[in-house]
Amino acid sequence: MAPICLLCWVCSLLCVWSVVIGHPCVLDHQGWADCSGKSLQHVPSSLPRNITSLDLSFNSLIIPHHRTLLKHFPSLHSLNLSSNAKLTLSPAVFSNLGALRLLDLSSCGITYIHMDTFKGLGNLHTLLLRNNSLQELDAPFLLPLKALFHLDLRHNTLVSVDSWSLQLMETIPRVRLEGNPWVCDCSVRPLQHWLQRRRAVQVTCMLPPGLRGQEIAALDSQDLGCQIKQRFARELNTTQQITVTENNTTALPAGKGGRSWPYLVGFIVTAIGISILIALAAKCKLVQKNFASYRHRPLPEISSIGGSPMEDTSSWDRSSIPDAADLQAEDDDGFIEDNYIQPSEQLPTKEEQELHRSI
Repeated sequence: MAPICLLCWVCSLLCVWSVVIGHPCVLDHQGWADCSGKSLQHVPSSLPRNITSLDLSFNSLIIPHHRTLLKHFPSLHSLNLSSNAKLTLSPAVFSNLGALRLLDLSSCGITYIHMDTFKGLGNLHTLLLRNNSLQELDAPFLLPLKALFHLDLRHNTLVSVDSWSLQLMETIPRVRLEGNPWVCDCSVRPLQHWLQRRRAVQVTCMLPPGLRGQEIAALDSQDLGCQIKQRFARELNTTQQITVTENNTTALPAGKGGRSWPYLVGFIVTAIGISILIALAAKCKLVQKNFASYRHRPLPEISSIGGSPMEDTSSWDRSSIPDAADLQAEDDDGFIEDNYIQPSEQLPTKEEQELHRSI
């Protein structure tokens, strides 16, 4: 009987103390403060700073933008903000709660989480986000939560999750994903493999209607339609490759013709140059041959026997008149180059030459 009376006395004292200090919260000697269901819009400023647990659920809290929440409670380990419909989470709103271990944000109508919302919560162990309206996971919001052990995402509006988010959640031992309207098509394969590795159950499909209620981890590729899509993609790639090859085959001659005309011109110029050089070489050989054929002296014009002497006979010298024997030795066939000696023409003898000189 005495313990019961003592407990009633303590409760009465706490109620009286709360009225005296001006806030509607209930406190206990272990540092727990219950402010649930008090229609609060702001956190009471008269709460003791050494409290370790604070329940602010079922209120109408409004957090100003770009301001921190509960800046005067550095020893807070547990914070319950569930069922605050007007709650908006700005970046770094919990940055001053470095000792926080549990954060309950269930049923707050949250649709988006900024990547810096949980900045400063390096010691957070449990994060409860169930019964919200999250349609997708912005994976970077998990990066500051280095010590996170339990993540509750049940009963949101998640339809898919990307591979990066799954990779970040791989380090969290306990993740709850039940109750989301998952779309079970080929894009859910990464989530399926993730669930199979963790042996998670009760994560079921919502769409398509034929797979509603079936566990994602138990489905095969044919159920998800992956084989048909992969075969269609393979056929499409083959068709595209054939089309590209045909286009290249059709288009390349024109392109090559447009780009190779300098080579054609160079080839023609080179061929013409080589032809000119060959012609010049042949011409030089012909000139040399003709020059060599005209190196012999032409025969002097001598009048026939008994005729009148030629003009300027005084300019003749004995040495300039070739000897008949030499001429006969040079060519016995009667031809000297192009000058043919007629049979009627005879070379003058030595007596005739001396007679002609004496005259």
